[in-house]
Amino acid sequence: MEVSICSGKDGPIRAYVLERKTKETNICADLCLNGGEIQVSTGIGFFDHMLTAFAFYGGLGLKLRAEGDLQVDGHHTVEDVGIVLGQALSRALGDRKGIRRFASAYIPMDEALCLTVLDFSNRPFLVFDAEMPQPRIGSYDACLTEEFMRAFAMNSGLTLHMKCLYGKNAHHITEALFKSLGVAVREAVEITGAGVTSTKGVL
Repeated sequence: MEVSICSGKDGPIRAYVLERKTKETNICADLCLNGGEIQVSTGIGFFDHMLTAFAFYGGLGLKLRAEGDLQVDGHHTVEDVGIVLGQALSRALGDRKGIRRFASAYIPMDEALCLTVLDFSNRPFLVFDAEMPQPRIGSYDACLTEEFMRAFAMNSGLTLHMKCLYGKNAHHITEALFKSLGVAVREAVEITGAGVTSTKGVL
């Protein structure tokens, strides 16, 4: 199921509803760039916390439900949520006319400091430089943060660079990464003009 919402009484509503079902996962995401309610349920508590933080600091409305083969592990669920969120974001942006396009954000959390720099270029690429001192955060495998970010970048047409400058706690590092992603996305999707932000005239 795919539903695009193009306009409302107060102007354009940049939103998209996307459902993706495979033999491993069943995911539905209702994403609105103009803000709104946040409800996240993936079956992985820490991942829910991270997605909620991402949406909150990104100024996004997000209703996301995911059912996955967690009896195997969380990999399929985390990666496929990244795919669905990335595709929903790309479609909500449409032709990307008027968006700021570029953004960056430093976010600290206790001893950890992380940086996200991004470009909604339609040239997906990920550079991820964040070592995780502990392998697990609750039931969440810390290495899955990179898998999520890769899936999200590849499916949203995002050039994404993320770096942990320093940190000793995997929870703090991961949370700072998700929060910095949200802050940067919020700035980058802001409408600042009428045309495409590119010398080529197209993204």
